[in-house]
Amino acid sequence: MRLRFKDYLSLVKFSHTVFALPFAFVGYFLAYHHAPLEPDWKLFVMIVLCMVFARNAAMSFNRFIDRNFDKLNPRTKMREIPSGVISPAAAITFTVANAILFIGTTFFINPLVFYLSPVALGVILFYSYTKRFTMLSHLVLGLGLSLAPIGAYLAVTGKFSLLPVLYSLVVLFWVAGFDIIYALQDENFDRQVKLHSIPAAVGARWALTIALLFHVLSTVMVFAIGALADFNLYYWIGGGLFIGLMVYQHTIVRPTDLSRVNMAFATTNGMASVLFATFNIISILT
Repeated sequence: MRLRFKDYLSLVKFSHTVFALPFAFVGYFLAYHHAPLEPDWKLFVMIVLCMVFARNAAMSFNRFIDRNFDKLNPRTKMREIPSGVISPAAAITFTVANAILFIGTTFFINPLVFYLSPVALGVILFYSYTKRFTMLSHLVLGLGLSLAPIGAYLAVTGKFSLLPVLYSLVVLFWVAGFDIIYALQDENFDRQVKLHSIPAAVGARWALTIALLFHVLSTVMVFAIGALADFNLYYWIGGGLFIGLMVYQHTIVRPTDLSRVNMAFATTNGMASVLFATFNIISILT
């Protein structure tokens, strides 16, 4: 049973939750910074559960939808479904269970979050189809993850505000940029099977340029937040580390050398998310 549980964690790449979850924490504490309320830790737990359930549903659905492509791709043929560790039926059952748990949990948060939960779920599930018809799939992935800060903010306040939207834009362009870098590994395979991605459409050199442009836009959003909010020095330390790590990944990945793509994708961006969120929360609370 323990092995089975580990298989499902591997199926959804649970460790990659570190990309979006810290931004949900930022949205949560930002909401209390704006509202004269004491933090509700029961609500905090429900937000974390929503993040986990939504991401589990999205990732398992993506693995289910892509299972035939994964079987053909040397890089992915040992994933859980093509290798037979988890059956397609089990994966889609896991997807449905987590989708129900996600929507069910939002029912206990507030009406707005509950009513919007199918929309959020639709966005993150729809991403799995986008590589079949558009090279802008990277932006759709970014959009899905960008719901984390604004979703957590809505869970607390029940209303929209500019700052969490700007945080969402930080996430959108940051994720789109690093997903392009990650997709460099499958440039030739995507062309062969007629899947759409920016590397497959324009080649590695131009793809890296577009990824850099997205990261510049993310940087602009970081400065926009700093200009609009009354945050202290801790915010700028976190923002500087976040921007520096975005720059760093562009120094270790080149069109002719993809050997450190995984370091850029997982390690560097995981650190960027955690550090940015940590210093943001410190700034909000001090």
